Amino acid sequence: MDIGKFPPSLLEKLLQKSGVTDPRVLLGPGLGEDAAVLDLGETLLVAKSDPITFATDRIGWYAVQVNANDISCTGGTPRWFLATLLVPERFTEDQAEELFTQVLDACNSIDVALIGGHSEVTYGIDRPIVSGTMLGEVTRDRLVRTGGAQDGDSIIVTKGLAIEGTALLASERAQELRDAGVSDDTITQSINLLNVPGISVLTDASTACTAAQVHSMHDVTEGGLITGLREVAAASDLGLAIEEGSIPILPETVEVCQALDLDPLGLLASGSLIITLSPEDVPSLLSELEKKGIDGWEIGRMMPQEEGLISIGRTGEIELPQFSRDELARYFSRPRA
Repeated sequence: MDIGKFPPSLLEKLLQKSGVTDPRVLLGPGLGEDAAVLDLGETLLVAKSDPITFATDRIGWYAVQVNANDISCTGGTPRWFLATLLVPERFTEDQAEELFTQVLDACNSIDVALIGGHSEVTYGIDRPIVSGTMLGEVTRDRLVRTGGAQDGDSIIVTKGLAIEGTALLASERAQELRDAGVSDDTITQSINLLNVPGISVLTDASTACTAAQVHSMHDVTEGGLITGLREVAAASDLGLAIEEGSIPILPETVEVCQALDLDPLGLLASGSLIITLSPEDVPSLLSELEKKGIDGWEIGRMMPQEEGLISIGRTGEIELPQFSRDELARYFSRPRA
């Protein structure tokens, strides 16, 4: 198979075999759902596991951020983290300590307790791999599902596309960008996107839940905005229409993608949050996001499933594109000169 997430068709086939029968599982495995939710009484437990495989720099920090994002997309608060650290044989003790410190510092920055995990030097890998499990809490009345979008909902996207993919390409493939004519200033600015506006959506999600009656939230990760939108639609049994001209693509992303012949709509985009809610609640949501220094854009509308997945652009209406894998994975799988 190609590098990247399992194809949606395969993943859906595998998830159908899960057969969860425990009634305490309020939200189990499902296409597009960000986390599992367990009924433990007054408070619900939210659980998420995600690895970091593309990045090598700040990989421990990445692992905490992306797992915390998925907890926040349920309306929950991240509380506890377990990390599995796998490093190659060439790793030094100093490098191992730096990796652990990244994880710990990232946890401390969002008031999450590092409660355990596993670490080992293993064969067969040429770079560190970090897999994290984040646990969090959410109250029943605040729980949000990816599959909770409703017909007629407005679709909001925060910050802009594609923060993480752009930063990773600039960090991991800087020389290739220079060879393609991208300036060092643009490469530096692209790397700095990790910090400003950043890949965390914790503030985006908590602000949304406070400002409006949110129906669905989903962070834009592997496969980019288009895959994220497809996952919201599939999980909600709905269709959707988006306006291409309303999609906020960061200028650094435009330049990097043009240089490497990549489509920004299919590029890894942690840091951007998809929110669906009633159109009348959009002004108050955008206003509250602005107060937090977060940009937000209305890019489309959820529709009945039979109306399909539509993209409206200069040439009219077309079917929403589909990416078999993330543009970052496609690029990284190319033979290097």
